[in-house]
Amino acid sequence: MVWQRNVVVKSAEEIEIMQEAGRINALALDAARQMIRPGVTTAKLDKAAEEIIRDHGAAPTFKGYPGAYPYPATLTISVNEALVHGIPGKYELQPGDIVSIDCGTTYNGFIGDSAFTAGVGEISEPARQLLDTTERALYVGIEQMHSGKRIGDISAAIQQYAEGHGYHVPREYSGHGVGRQMHEAPQVPNYGRAGRGLVLRPGITLAIEPMLLVGTFRTRVLPDQWTVVSADGSLTAHFEHTVAVTENGPLILTPSEKVVDGR
Repeated sequence: MVWQRNVVVKSAEEIEIMQEAGRINALALDAARQMIRPGVTTAKLDKAAEEIIRDHGAAPTFKGYPGAYPYPATLTISVNEALVHGIPGKYELQPGDIVSIDCGTTYNGFIGDSAFTAGVGEISEPARQLLDTTERALYVGIEQMHSGKRIGDISAAIQQYAEGHGYHVPREYSGHGVGRQMHEAPQVPNYGRAGRGLVLRPGITLAIEPMLLVGTFRTRVLPDQWTVVSADGSLTAHFEHTVAVTENGPLILTPSEKVVDGR
C-alpha cells in the first residue's frame, strides 16, 4: 500500500467535501447491498457500485490502486474466509455466505471509504453473531474519537470488545487516516494500548475498520496477490466508516441512508 506519512488536518470546507464523497460512497454500497442474493456474481455488484459513483461525478478510488499489480475493480468483495481485498469476478453468491464489501469514492479530490458485511439469504447463528459483534466493534472504536483522546484508545477499545466476545483481530491490516490520499497517517490498528499514539484533534479524519476472525488472528494472501484470507479458513467480517474528529465529537462521513435487517 502507498502511505502518506504526514497527518493532514482538514478544514471545515474540506470535511464538507469529504461528506459528499462519503454520501456517494454510501449510495454505491447500498446499491451493491440491495443486489446481494444467491446466484448473483460479485462482478455484478461491482458494476452496480461503479455506475452509481460515476453517475454522481465521482471516481472509484480503488480502481488502479497500486499493489502487486493495479487493483482491477471498484469494490473489494471478500466472501466467508476472505477478510479483505477480494477481487470481484465470476463467483456466484451462495445461500449462507457472508460477504464483505469495501468501497472508496473520490469526489473533488477527497475520499470517502466504508465497508460492511452481510449475509446471503439465511445465515448461521454463529455467522450472525460475528456480523453483529464486528459492526458493534466499529461503533465502539468510533466512540473513542474525541479531541484529546489518542489512537491507542480506539485500537484498545476495538481489541477489547472483539476479544471479549471470543474473536480475533489481524495484526497486518488496520484502519488509517484518509483524505486526499487513500492511506494517510496515522495507521489505526485494531489492537493496541489505551493512552498511546497520536493525540486526536478536530480536523483529523480516519477510516475506522474493525476486522474480526473466528479462529485465528493469522492471515495469508492468495495467489491473486490481493485477497487476504484467514489462515485456518474460518469466517471473517469487516465493517468500516470514515469519521472526522470535531469539537462536538466524532462525525461519521459515510453513513448509509438505508436501514437493512433492522440495523
